Amino acid sequence: MKIKTHLPFPGIFLLLLLGILLLACQPKESPRYLFFLHNRFLEDHELEDEHPQHGRTQYEEVKAAFSDAGLTVISEKRPPNTDARTYATAVVQQIDSLLELGIPADHITVVGTSKGGYIAQYVSTLAANPQLRFVFIGSFYSDDVEQIPEINYCGNILTIYERSDPSGVSAIRRKETSNLPITRFEEIELNTGLGHGFLFKPLPEWIVPTIDWAKAEE
Repeated sequence: MKIKTHLPFPGIFLLLLLGILLLACQPKESPRYLFFLHNRFLEDHELEDEHPQHGRTQYEEVKAAFSDAGLTVISEKRPPNTDARTYATAVVQQIDSLLELGIPADHITVVGTSKGGYIAQYVSTLAANPQLRFVFIGSFYSDDVEQIPEINYCGNILTIYERSDPSGVSAIRRKETSNLPITRFEEIELNTGLGHGFLFKPLPEWIVPTIDWAKAEE
């Protein structure tokens, strides 16, 4: 079932309110916000369920890694069969709310793994804000440019993919075909040998560069 595009997802809305309260307690410096969008497996399964190849999606551990780094994390477990573009529209609404509060766009990072990475790509397209930051992890197939032509990268883009993962390759082609402003673009190729399972865990190989991307000074 698709969610109405003009309403935010309740879970994200509550987390955003919490972030606003944290902002009120820290008037001297704007916090860094990180939207985390998890993989498809967690949509269809409970937190403790084990993938037959990759094990449990360590969702809480990933969020904790970002929070421990001083980032204000906004995230929720999505319902099954979430429509990527519809969900991205709701995320853009939350980003707009932060911007209206005076949060600098470069203090907002959207991070997505696997299907969450595709949602993040839609956020990049729909927000069309070159100052926002994005990290797309294990979320680009070689034929995506032809299969999903409506996606255009915009903003400060970091892509991370695993060499042994058939579900994620270099996204250079998407960069080259995007017609929105790309302020920065970097890629990291990992070689963990874990296939798509690398993004089920808060591995330092992708957690650390993601944190660095979100916290880097311009």
